[in-house]
Amino acid sequence: MNVQIIADSASDLTSEDYEKYNIEHVSLTVIMDGKNYLDGKEISAKTVYDEMRNGKTLKTSQVAPEDFKKLFTTYAKKGQPSLYIAFSSELSGTYQSATIAAQEVQEAYPDWQLKIIDTKCASFGGGLVVLKAAQLAQENKSLEEITATAQYYADHMEHIFTVDDLEYLYRGGRVSKSAAFIGTLLKIKPVLHVDDGKLVPIEKVRGSKKVFQRMLDIMEERGTDFKNQTIGISHGDALETANQLAEMIKTRFKVKDVQIRMVGSTIGAHSGPGTIALFFSNSKIQ
Repeated sequence: MNVQIIADSASDLTSEDYEKYNIEHVSLTVIMDGKNYLDGKEISAKTVYDEMRNGKTLKTSQVAPEDFKKLFTTYAKKGQPSLYIAFSSELSGTYQSATIAAQEVQEAYPDWQLKIIDTKCASFGGGLVVLKAAQLAQENKSLEEITATAQYYADHMEHIFTVDDLEYLYRGGRVSKSAAFIGTLLKIKPVLHVDDGKLVPIEKVRGSKKVFQRMLDIMEERGTDFKNQTIGISHGDALETANQLAEMIKTRFKVKDVQIRMVGSTIGAHSGPGTIALFFSNSKIQ
């Protein structure tokens, strides 16, 4: 029996990804106007961005332990080895919910094999880890081998991103109101990355054209072996910009495989429309 790969909606994979690679997934929750919506199932990322452009502030919440318990029990009953690849524990309590549920289910089914990885990744950075694991699962690799490879990919995944409007980071409590105002006034674009699972600013760049060049400079400084890896880009309802960045990457680094996904509802509710994120490995691909 093949290993079952389980993801969450913060990996920003598509329904086509889930179907093609037989990936099970759970949804985080988006809260709008006091109502709860399951990310990707009951609300679309496009709807989230349109509402944010209209001035709404959205909130999100983690997957509950009960949801994981129900899902895990399904595979425990079948005795199917499973691997859950989780959204960064520094950005959500979803990983913790999964570990609580796993302990309860494994007490009831002590022979069931389950591994959980805290990727310390977000968006399609985590999605790339999930896709690699799912490919190995389809090749009938063992749970131990898939887990080790997925952990390696997660440990070496770089996230470099920028946002179109600092106002959205202010609404989410990431920057002060004065910083957001001054940044918007001066057309300052922040460059951020994910360090040990946390969002951390790197520097500020003035103007959109310069910020994308700087992102590629950082990619060159940190990355390696680009021709043998999949480069990921995710965007906050800014496909044209994402395509432009993809062409810049292909031209500069002679990359063969660049995949683009939309930033989903959960992460998009905090980063806002116009977000552009770049994902690549800083180590040779295994």
